[in-house]
Amino acid sequence: MPGDTTLSLLGVGELGERIYRAVVADSTTSVPATARTFGISEEQAMAELEALRSLGLVNRLAVDDEYSAVDPRFAIRVLADRTADHLNRIRDAVPLLAATFDDAQRAQADPSLSRIVSGADEVGGWYNRLEHQAGFEFLAFDRPPYVLATTNPLEEVVLGRGVSWRAVYAAASLTDESAFDDLRRLVAIGEEARVTTDLPVKMAIADRRIALVSLVLSGSAPVALVTEAEPLVRALIELFDSHWRRAVPIPVQRADLETVTQHRMPRPGEQTFRPATDGELALLALFSAGLKDEMIARQLGVSARTVRRRSQDLLRELGSANRFQAGAEAARRGWI
Repeated sequence: MPGDTTLSLLGVGELGERIYRAVVADSTTSVPATARTFGISEEQAMAELEALRSLGLVNRLAVDDEYSAVDPRFAIRVLADRTADHLNRIRDAVPLLAATFDDAQRAQADPSLSRIVSGADEVGGWYNRLEHQAGFEFLAFDRPPYVLATTNPLEEVVLGRGVSWRAVYAAASLTDESAFDDLRRLVAIGEEARVTTDLPVKMAIADRRIALVSLVLSGSAPVALVTEAEPLVRALIELFDSHWRRAVPIPVQRADLETVTQHRMPRPGEQTFRPATDGELALLALFSAGLKDEMIARQLGVSARTVRRRSQDLLRELGSANRFQAGAEAARRGWI
């Protein structure tokens, strides 16, 4: 039937596969019959049949030059095994090619193990490369302008490998209406995320060994530094940790996880507080990012009036006069 491409990986084209299926169904065929059935010239029909014959899928009979199908249980299995052998040979060649590539990169790199990369393709490619290379940890600063699409399907793959992924988001990262829900989804599948008012750079660090940090903040013409220089990577990790400590965790809904936070056991005589609700955690996170009520309303899918009312309720609950004091009291209670 049209569109059959099951055998394309074995070197059979779409027309060739259609002809082969017809031969399997009819047991035999001839060049003229194939030409009539598929509306092609006899020269093309012979070429297609001979191509199938060269792959061992059909035989040409001595009588009347007809073609008959070889039992596919044997013919296709042999081709598939041969293809698998070829793929294994390609896989075996990867380490040698990678070593050659790394040698060439080292030969061109300066002694500091740092290089400048520019352009959306190169900067974005290095970000993906760090994601692939991460074996146990991935750290990131997320802020616009963006070089790659904001959705990142590769992150779920990296998390699935057991890699610890921590990211700090600038408030400007939450301007899209779905941004907050997207962050909650990532947290629900394993990302540790926090939000802060602003970030000085865009950055990614893989395994505390190699870092990508922006030098020019541009979505169309970005420039970044890739470095494996140990002192510089350590300094960038300290920069990340500093912003991480000041940022507020992104909460997830309790429907996604069994609990949002693990509270420590109170000491004897110490005052205890109830856990924060999902709504309170969401408001506190967005407060800390410095978002206006209208933007918070877009993220939560409610009206700005509702945000103001909920904010006043939260301030009363925390006994605070303003949002800054509310954040401090929430931290004292262990909510954030």
